[in-house]
Amino acid sequence: MNKAKEQEKEFLAFLENYKKLITKVSGIYCHVPEERKDLIQEIIIQLWKSFPKYDHKYPLSTWTYRIAINVSISFLRKNTTQKRAKEGYRAETQWMEFDPPPRDERLDMLYRFIDLLKPIDKAIIMLYLEEHSNKEIAEIMGLSVSNVSTRKLRIKDTLKHHFEINKKG
Repeated sequence: MNKAKEQEKEFLAFLENYKKLITKVSGIYCHVPEERKDLIQEIIIQLWKSFPKYDHKYPLSTWTYRIAINVSISFLRKNTTQKRAKEGYRAETQWMEFDPPPRDERLDMLYRFIDLLKPIDKAIIMLYLEEHSNKEIAEIMGLSVSNVSTRKLRIKDTLKHHFEINKKG
């Protein structure tokens, strides 16, 4: 088997092992199913381009998270202008939409509050909720461990504040 076919086979096996991670990251940054599919495709393309340059001294999950998060943040920035225009339209037509009641109201609220965070903070809280250590989060995000720790505390305070406001309102 030639080298290109072997690399393709390895990449497809890699994708099979990490598709949940890719889907999870894309879900944090993109809530519209069609846009999420586009984001997943962009993540996969970037992973494919970077696959031959993967440095085996780092865990494959760290490398995958890092690429998926960076692509997601870029995707989010690129689509922000388009989303603002669409949100104006949605606000005018939202009264016509009927959503089924959420299965878990507090979890639904948590996701809404996470959605209000800055892109990097979204990644940090997602990784924290996935039970990654500060060291792992720092490696994935390219930050120092102390920076992750500080950001995590601020994020938790922000989320707690949103929940408290929601209780009062």
